[in-house]
Amino acid sequence: MHPGSLRSSSISSSASTPEDCADRARFIGKFQQITSPVAAKGIEDTALYVHTRLLSLNEVGADPTCFGLEPPAVHAWLDERQRQWPFALSATSTHDTKRGEDVRARLNVLSEIPDAWKTAVLKWRTLNRRFKTDIGGVLAPDPNEEYLLYQTLVGAWPFDLAHDAPGEPAMTTFVDRICAYMTKALREAKVHTHWLNPDEAYEDAVQRFVRAILDRPRAAPFLEAFAPFQTRVAELGIYNGLAQLVIKATAPGIPDFYQGTELWDLNLVDPDNRRPVDYASRRQVLKELTCPRDADDRTLVRELLAHRRDGRIKMFVTARALAARRRLRDAFAGEYIALQTAGQRRDSVFAFARRHGHDYAITCVPRFVASVVPDAERPPLGDVWLDTRLELPDDAPSAFFDVLTGAAIHAERSGTGIPVTTIAAATLFEQLPVALLVAR
Repeated sequence: MHPGSLRSSSISSSASTPEDCADRARFIGKFQQITSPVAAKGIEDTALYVHTRLLSLNEVGADPTCFGLEPPAVHAWLDERQRQWPFALSATSTHDTKRGEDVRARLNVLSEIPDAWKTAVLKWRTLNRRFKTDIGGVLAPDPNEEYLLYQTLVGAWPFDLAHDAPGEPAMTTFVDRICAYMTKALREAKVHTHWLNPDEAYEDAVQRFVRAILDRPRAAPFLEAFAPFQTRVAELGIYNGLAQLVIKATAPGIPDFYQGTELWDLNLVDPDNRRPVDYASRRQVLKELTCPRDADDRTLVRELLAHRRDGRIKMFVTARALAARRRLRDAFAGEYIALQTAGQRRDSVFAFARRHGHDYAITCVPRFVASVVPDAERPPLGDVWLDTRLELPDDAPSAFFDVLTGAAIHAERSGTGIPVTTIAAATLFEQLPVALLVAR
């Protein structure tokens, strides 16, 4: 419809005739039809590939200028969600996410170690400058594209892929994936090339750069510098990923799981995240984790944590958390209660309770794990939490059962003046770096 075909009354604040109402409705409908795709192409498919400060923020529906929220703001939002939208989906990966949920969990670690990240990137740029190509007076890739590439490699590097595996099929597959992703990213950004009129010379130069820096004989200095940093981030990202999972499964809303994310999700944007899912292997893993075993829960958890890179620990936590949600559906549809923390690492713990009548469940997860285990050489368990404690409401039960580990957890009354009911973080995170308690 041409705007001139609308009478002025049709877009005014009031419509006095049926014809005016019809014209106004048509105008509003056309306006709504055009604004969504314009926003999508302008923000999601362009700006999010140009503004590369921290790629984990560049997600559909997110604001890349917002670097997270403080716990009180998160609690307020979740409380409002329970009151206003209790049946809204809680999705951490979809067919349209820019990168998989566990890629984002890794990249969030970079915000915790900015100095180390800056030092690493500056070194990598220096080592890899020789692989760039001058295309019309511009070195390809440009600094912004190179920065996007380094974040992508840190976030998407497979757990089972050695950093020094040139020529192996797994490495070839990964390099091909990164090359395809970079071509898509370049065209979406529309700075040096785009979909309608691609600059193949520039795109080829970027692909040569990718293949060169991931080729062990030629780029040994880079890969030797990259490997320890990427490994550290990947380890810390595991705990971010588990924390994200437990919150999704127990917070207000309906947890949504995209195909294949039962194990570590290190996919990038489509078509990467639409590759066939190996459901048979996932069914087998789930069967092994849920069938009766000779070993107790403590032994199973210890074994899963020791082999955390294979993803079974994520499947295990998913299955246990969803089973608890099903058993206590009234509690998880009930009241949301923000919980406070105390002690030296209080800022590294986030917790809340769900309650309905006598049904009571507590979610407790770590945050800022890089400050708890800086070297990432061991999981954030036990005494690394020092004197940190979780504070419970006065009317909370005193005896709990951790559905993830099978441990019996008892709250204590302590403190000078007015006693406070607390649970030590070292107790909560004795076996796993996440906890989901239900009242016994």
